[in-house]
Amino acid sequence: MKRSRKIGLIILGILVLIQFIRPSKNISPQVITENDISKTYTIREDVHQIFIKKCYDCHSNNTVYPWYLNVQPIGWWMAYHIREGKEELNFSEFKTYSAKRVAHKLDEISDAVTEGWMPLNTYLWMHANAKIQPEEADAINAWIKTLPVDLKKGEQHEHD
Repeated sequence: MKRSRKIGLIILGILVLIQFIRPSKNISPQVITENDISKTYTIREDVHQIFIKKCYDCHSNNTVYPWYLNVQPIGWWMAYHIREGKEELNFSEFKTYSAKRVAHKLDEISDAVTEGWMPLNTYLWMHANAKIQPEEADAINAWIKTLPVDLKKGEQHEHD
């Protein structure tokens, strides 16, 4: 047997074997917990839908998994990105954040949607519809401005 054929069979065998090593997944995409941002603040429905459709896959406990995430190592790579995204900002755990962190995250959300650095380009390759449009960024920023949070001091005031 030729050396290149053996190497090819070994690589194929490894690719088949790694399909059985799967990363853990987030909660069902329909679950909105008590710590969700929508339970923390009164959030306009259009803004909440933007977050759900364009941000929650990586920044919440509610990821919708497309079929190709069942193919390894793509699934591992995306699981890593989801873990990183949730560590940075988790809409499902927003209520647990300190006032200072809330102010910082709201400021970052505003910057991310205004400057267009979120969603990541690598996510947009397969989810082009997740791109934040200028009118969506405007809606998010207008909503953030209505919140009882002093972004400069990190103080959060009681909200009805």
